Amino acid sequence: MTAKEITVGIVGGSGYSGGELLRLLLGHPLAKVVWVTSRGDRSLETIHRNLFGCGLRFSKEEDVSPCDVTFLCMPSRESMGRAARYLERGGKVIDLGSDFRLKDREVFERVYGATHANWDLVREAPYGVTELHRAAIQRARLIANPGCFAYATILGLAPLVREGWIDRDRVVVDGLSGTSGAGAEPTVLTHHSEIGNSTFPYNVVDHRHTYEMEQELSGVAGAKVTVHFTPYYAPFSRGILANCHGFLTRRVSAEDLLALYRDFYRGEPFVRVLDVDKEPNVSWQYLPYPSVASVAGSNFVQIGGDVDQRRSRVVVFSALDNLGKGAAGAAVQNMNCMLRLPEETGLAAAGLHP
Repeated sequence: MTAKEITVGIVGGSGYSGGELLRLLLGHPLAKVVWVTSRGDRSLETIHRNLFGCGLRFSKEEDVSPCDVTFLCMPSRESMGRAARYLERGGKVIDLGSDFRLKDREVFERVYGATHANWDLVREAPYGVTELHRAAIQRARLIANPGCFAYATILGLAPLVREGWIDRDRVVVDGLSGTSGAGAEPTVLTHHSEIGNSTFPYNVVDHRHTYEMEQELSGVAGAKVTVHFTPYYAPFSRGILANCHGFLTRRVSAEDLLALYRDFYRGEPFVRVLDVDKEPNVSWQYLPYPSVASVAGSNFVQIGGDVDQRRSRVVVFSALDNLGKGAAGAAVQNMNCMLRLPEETGLAAAGLHP
């Protein structure tokens, strides 16, 4: 596609993902946000105070015009009834929700407790891990953006399961999320007084994102992969840290591990494999491993890991911003990919530090 202005609309722009999407698109050199909807009656600049002065106002969905790309930032079970409407207008659609991610209908309807209203669209929508499905995304008119925990975990484990270096039946993942992952509506769980000095596990078995992880990792491996996943909320606002444990099927070194990851993600613009030597003569090693602070505000993923030779265990950490690469940043990257633009367009900024 030639470098011309891209008209963009956002359905459901009042949440954190919608606000981050607005922030990124307002800085995109080719995108023009022509409308953004909200079901509430508060002004856009009151909800997203970092965007004060942007000149945008919320619209009613029934009043919006056709545009080149529509982003759906809707709760589960709501996008399935919206996507066809915008596709029929001739544009492309990127769904940041969960309605088109799972490709097994029985699994979707059991996990989400709903009959899917448009399963034909599920069949045509690539799962939006750009690093794994770039060619399909370029051809698509509808993309199912990944879940944030799922994205971090899939990128953290894909090289290991592809090569068969770990037991595919015993993959254990602990996922830490910033409190923005709980959404913009206040809850006791995300109240600073409750979580400021604590960490909360939640939905500790059978979390919905587990099915995305298993679906995609099984596709990479060409065999069934079972993921044992438990999430936690932690006292920071943005970020995902996926702590992935695998049990080795062969003897490998830490150097072998990093070489595998460097090769797998060579040429990927947003994946950074940390190749940092351990510090000599210190008790506490942390430099070789990623942190959520390093990727906050960005579309980058940092991956680092180590091998426990004594116990034949490998541990890989994958860190990303749950609102960036885990939601809005990935959506913009997928838009760029669909439109055959350089994927870094509007997304090249590094993470915030400090």
